[in-house]
Amino acid sequence: MSESSFTLLRDIGSFALENGEEVRFSIDAYRGYRYVSVRRYVTSDSFAGATRDGITMTPEILRVLAPLVAALPDDVALVKDGSLGKFAKRPGICVVAAIGSFKGRRGLDLRQWQEDCGFTKKGIWLPLEKLPDIKSLFLKTKEVLDEKPEDIF
Repeated sequence: MSESSFTLLRDIGSFALENGEEVRFSIDAYRGYRYVSVRRYVTSDSFAGATRDGITMTPEILRVLAPLVAALPDDVALVKDGSLGKFAKRPGICVVAAIGSFKGRRGLDLRQWQEDCGFTKKGIWLPLEKLPDIKSLFLKTKEVLDEKPEDIF
C-alpha cells in the first residue's frame, strides 16, 4: 500500500445514532501522519459506509481536548453553550470545539477553521444526549494514544 493512502490503524469504538447511523472513533494514518478520526457512518438499503460528516485531529489536539470534554458535567442541562477551544492542526488550519444548538438540539460541534476563509465543511456535530459515550470514547482514544510510543504506529 502506498504511503499516501489512508490506513486504519486502530478502531477505538462507536456509538449509535438514529436511522442506522453511528459515530466511530479511530486512529488512522495518511501520508505518514497519524490522525484521530471522528466520523459518521450510515447503513441503509442502498449504502453502507462512511459519510462526509467527520473530522480528523492530530494526536496532540486529542490529548488536549479529551480532558476538556471529560470535564463537562454529566447532566447535559448543566452544560453551558460556548467554545471549548481552538486547536492548531497545521499552519493556517485549526479545529474549533464548541457546545451549541443545531435544529433545536444541543451538541458538541467539532469544526475545521481555515484562516483565509473561516469555517470549512469539514466537521461533525455530536448530540449531547450521547455525552457519556462521547466522553468515554475521547478518554479511550487518549489512553490508546498514550499506551504506545509514537513510532510503533
